[in-house]
Amino acid sequence: MPVRVIFLFAIGLTLLTGCQSAYYSAMEQVGIHKRDIMVDRVEDASDAQQAAQSQFKNARQALSQLTQFDGGELQAAYDAVDSQYQTSHEAVTRVRERIDALESVSEALFDEWEDELDLYTNQRLQRDSEQRLRQTREEYERLRDAMRRAEQTMTPVLNTLQDNRLYLKHNLNARAIGALQGELDALSGEIDRAVADMQRAIQASNRFIQTLN
Repeated sequence: MPVRVIFLFAIGLTLLTGCQSAYYSAMEQVGIHKRDIMVDRVEDASDAQQAAQSQFKNARQALSQLTQFDGGELQAAYDAVDSQYQTSHEAVTRVRERIDALESVSEALFDEWEDELDLYTNQRLQRDSEQRLRQTREEYERLRDAMRRAEQTMTPVLNTLQDNRLYLKHNLNARAIGALQGELDALSGEIDRAVADMQRAIQASNRFIQTLN
């Protein structure tokens, strides 16, 4: 069966049944194993975090411009805040989806690896593979924990952006913008923490990929 047909068949199975095991099995038939998928998903999660870092910095810059509000168009000010919230929400959603996808394939990979230890007839190779499994799982758990910590620090940023958006929406006047100016320092601190945690997770991703290569 042509590679393209098998690939499309795998995608179709996943969409129709939601069965990840069928997807992984079909991908293995074309030479793409769980290990390869895992590396790709680590990279995808890292890329999503980098995009979220940039978006949070953009949001801070856009909101800081409100401190220079001089009686211009109030609706435009609200639209800017709303746009930054919506874009930030999308960026965080992508991060969460990428981490979930990574966890899915990682669980499948480690379960398979552990089950296949019993198939060895050479005890030396079995012990070596078992040790490698333990080390890889430990490295992965550190990576997963770093990603989840970074994800948690994103929530306060989104909450603050949401509060600012709602307040400005229902109090569309110059006084409301003045009130939001006082929130900028708190938001800036939340963004700094989120960006720093994401950077640590990105570095952990790079280290983990090196352990698999």
